[in-house]
Amino acid sequence: MIDKSVLDRHNLTEDEYRLIVELIGKEPNLTELGIFSVMWSEHCSYKSSRVHLKKFPTEGPRVVQGPGENAGVLDIGDGQVVVFKIESHNHPSYIEPYQGAATGVGGILRDIFTMGARPIAVMDSLRFGPPDDPKNRPIMEGVVSGIAGYGNSIGVPTVGGEVYFDPCYALNPLVNVFCLGLADKDKIFYAKAEGAGNKVLYVGAKTGRDGIHGATMASAEFGKDTEQKRPNVQVGDPFKEKLLVEACLEIMDRGLIVGIQDMGAAGLTCSTTEMAAKGGVGIVLDLDKVPQRESGMTPYEILLSESQERMLLVARPENVPAVQAVFAKWDLDAPVVGEVVEGGRARMTFKGEVVVDIPVDAVVNLCPAYNRPVAAPAPAPALPPLGALPAPADLGQALERVLASPTVADKQWVFRQYDHMVQDNTVFLPGADAAVLRIKGSKKALAMTLDGNGLYTRLDPRTGAGIAVAEACRNLACVGARPIGVTNCLNFGNPEKPEVMGQFEQAVEGIAEACRAFGLPVTGGNVSFYNDTEGLSIHPTPVLGIVGLIEDVGRAIRPGFRAGGDAVVLIGDTLDELGGSEYLRAVHGLEAGAPPALDLEKEKRHQEFLLEAIGAGLVRSAHDLAEGGLAVALAECAFHSDGRIGCAVDLGAAAAAGGTTRDDALLFSESQSRIVVTCRKAGLDGLLELAARRGVPARAIGLTGGSALAFARAGREIMRLSVDAAYRAWKDSLPAFFKVRA
Repeated sequence: MIDKSVLDRHNLTEDEYRLIVELIGKEPNLTELGIFSVMWSEHCSYKSSRVHLKKFPTEGPRVVQGPGENAGVLDIGDGQVVVFKIESHNHPSYIEPYQGAATGVGGILRDIFTMGARPIAVMDSLRFGPPDDPKNRPIMEGVVSGIAGYGNSIGVPTVGGEVYFDPCYALNPLVNVFCLGLADKDKIFYAKAEGAGNKVLYVGAKTGRDGIHGATMASAEFGKDTEQKRPNVQVGDPFKEKLLVEACLEIMDRGLIVGIQDMGAAGLTCSTTEMAAKGGVGIVLDLDKVPQRESGMTPYEILLSESQERMLLVARPENVPAVQAVFAKWDLDAPVVGEVVEGGRARMTFKGEVVVDIPVDAVVNLCPAYNRPVAAPAPAPALPPLGALPAPADLGQALERVLASPTVADKQWVFRQYDHMVQDNTVFLPGADAAVLRIKGSKKALAMTLDGNGLYTRLDPRTGAGIAVAEACRNLACVGARPIGVTNCLNFGNPEKPEVMGQFEQAVEGIAEACRAFGLPVTGGNVSFYNDTEGLSIHPTPVLGIVGLIEDVGRAIRPGFRAGGDAVVLIGDTLDELGGSEYLRAVHGLEAGAPPALDLEKEKRHQEFLLEAIGAGLVRSAHDLAEGGLAVALAECAFHSDGRIGCAVDLGAAAAAGGTTRDDALLFSESQSRIVVTCRKAGLDGLLELAARRGVPARAIGLTGGSALAFARAGREIMRLSVDAAYRAWKDSLPAFFKVRA
């Protein structure tokens, strides 16, 4: 039996080692052990999550490619497909924030163009510790700079995203990157090696020692030795990737290759073994022919390096010269490093000796799947009875505090660092409920959004995860888009802890239930486990990336008030649901109670009504109610209007029969399935009649206009805050943490 310390360094158990020996019929050498280490890591094999992920719906009339490829593919008509995926780069971004985030962007871009699609937009979902702690600010600055540095340089716009703050992310920041691309339906490529005798080409940057065991690192808890893990973080070169994008798209457009795979997690090991396994073939490689930028590299280092901007191609022998000519035009190497063979084995040589000879099926498909012990998650901290929760003496001051909380506050400090207009497809600037991207040559448009509330999911994993789906779909509806497909990034703690697996199991069930309710296929995604440092887990944080389709981009709408004198209409009922709310956290310092309830049938009905009303031209603006409730939503509508138009609202009109009676709950409750819309006064009756016919609660609650956010109830004004004062609280909060201090 091999020494246990060697297995520990490779993050393999003794049982897994015995299975490896059984599968390959011999004791593996160190290089072969390294291959199994990365390919059987949690990051690559999903060994703790596979049994649960089967619950997701993955089929639908638009699905061209579901889970199992580099990215999901959906048919959007007119011979075109949308290709999209979300990935995490959490652990690398804590160790080395700039390069960790930058290479996260580079990796997800390769997932998209590997399929034959041109990437047209990126969004990012970020989680950090509170910015008032100086230790957290350099991490955030590095991550945002890394995303900007890579995306801006390569010419793909970052069109939006989300940023949350909580102490649980101080030692485990989350960096989830969502990318979307467009392709012709008949020019999709897959990561499959086929045809014995076909040649294997290595293209892109040279291989170095950066990123070795990066996948293994991402599959283990952190301790106090994170500095020592810096060599596991890759170094990116966006200019090299730009060349790679153009060269790969050119050879795919010309039909010069059989298959293509990104060298992402697990590097050359992953691309060779996965392509061979998917094609049911074997592969031989001469590692001496792999371009190397460092001297004296061993087979172990060459195979496990995660150096960036590298791809593996399979081409017929007669097409190799043409492929190499294209890459030479783009100043990139494309040497032949191997060949596709029969037999289902990976055989690799170095300096004339065989250093790897193993069955690819054992590496890729026969990793054990664990049904890990599950325990009920820790109960949510109890929320005091509403009557015992003191109401703020000054509701205007309370609104300013909620608007200034980092999670709610304006994120321009983040997105102003991104180029969000390059490629000229961006219809809405960041800040709308969803990004909208024109499809050139068509009146159609695509919309994309990200959503996930880790606190909700900590308090109730199933409900919190379902809300992430529902709110993302609501964001799309608010710009006039119908959701068509989902990708998810599931960020959780150590799966060896039963309570973490309990959170994961319930969250997956919540997502699956919500996706079925909306008829949405899950086309792929990412599971990021082991987001633990020194034994402390993050909040369970499922992040949902959802793509929507707008049939006529001319009908897309924004959240900002359009003009004074429009009617303000609230769709949905407001209940006493302050559990997990931003108001509770910002004003009362509590993270407690149950999150708001979710009625999926009601949610879908409200969204369908909104889409119908937008299609009929009845709606001038729309904005969903999320963190901060009605008061924050109306404030944001004012901020996003031309001239910062205010509004006057009657909270009595906003209250549903049997709903909440407290003023602060009417203002800040985060009850679900609610949307605030505006319409011309002349169109109000038509909007309300349509809502009544569709069984949707809709109440006219006020008018736009003036320079204040004014709230009255029973004829008595209970709060008046100038839009400018509210705007300053919202606008200045985040930048204040990053000003130069003496």
